[in-house]
Amino acid sequence: MQKKIGLYFGSFNPVHTGHLIIASHLANNTSLDEVWFVVSPQNPFKKQKGLLNERHRISLVRLAIEDEIKLKASDVEFKLPKPSYTIDTLIYLSEKYPKYEFSVIMGSDGFQNIEKWKNFEQIINNHIIYIYMRPGFEVVNKYGENIIPVKAPLLEISATEIRKNIKVGKSIRYLVTDVVMKEIDEKGYYKSALENPTE
Repeated sequence: MQKKIGLYFGSFNPVHTGHLIIASHLANNTSLDEVWFVVSPQNPFKKQKGLLNERHRISLVRLAIEDEIKLKASDVEFKLPKPSYTIDTLIYLSEKYPKYEFSVIMGSDGFQNIEKWKNFEQIINNHIIYIYMRPGFEVVNKYGENIIPVKAPLLEISATEIRKNIKVGKSIRYLVTDVVMKEIDEKGYYKSALENPTE
């Protein structure tokens, strides 16, 4: 029987409690065996400005999930050509792990743009897409049975706001895990980073 892996793509800049709740919910309330945080070195739809180095971002993810058996951090896109495209990552992982079945995890807001994705038909024809619902973004499924909407608990936490709080010296407690907060503080992350208002 194939191991079922859900791929949760994102810049995770930084990883916060909202991300962790969604990943945990999907890992524990679907047929997925594991959820992998796929940290993107560069998102084709986002600017680089204000983006913490990818090695630091994946380090924060690893700290956040270090005690979780069903959650993993993946640096697969660090090794692939940039910018990162989901289809290329899926092809690479499917070839590297032929006994694994890979699915994609995304928000209903991002799903609105699915047709802009590179080779999107290939993605939805060959992989299950778990879509966690965001208010104001309904899922209209015209693609078939591989589209699975999920009602996951949502916290309206913004990575942009977290970075702004850090920059002006406000607390980020409870927005991120304590170990992530400590690491950000000790390493001085985001204190001088330029903000990217599109993220």
